[in-house]
Amino acid sequence: MSLLNDIIEKLRTKGCKITPQRRIIIQSLLKLDKFPTALELCNDIRQTNPEIGLDTVYRNLGLLVNMGIVNQINLHGKDTKVFELALGEHHHHLICLNCGTASCLDYCPVDEKELQKTVGLRFEIIGHSLELYGYCQKCKALTSLPQRLK
Repeated sequence: MSLLNDIIEKLRTKGCKITPQRRIIIQSLLKLDKFPTALELCNDIRQTNPEIGLDTVYRNLGLLVNMGIVNQINLHGKDTKVFELALGEHHHHLICLNCGTASCLDYCPVDEKELQKTVGLRFEIIGHSLELYGYCQKCKALTSLPQRLK
């Protein structure tokens, strides 16, 4: 079975209707380099489906994020969100404060059971997202870095 079919089956098991728009958004996420914006996804999709609107892309990305099919990554210092399919193990992201690139931290350093013990009964943890901000190797090597966070 293909990766697309695996994702569609996962959506079906969660009770989600598979619309043509959702299918092409997933196909575009599979095709593009990692971490496209909603506008980049929309532009890619419009090459074969010119009628799709940016609102439709945003609305479906929101649903796919809420269902755990897509990860939303918030880039620091920008009003930009980028997206990736939530494939494989749960993981987090490293985001460069200088160039804005995001890369995967291939494991999760967060122990939700320990966090749940800390917050006790006042809050039920059902998931988490962690984005780490700093400087990539290329930007760290530059001598004219912006002032680092303190």
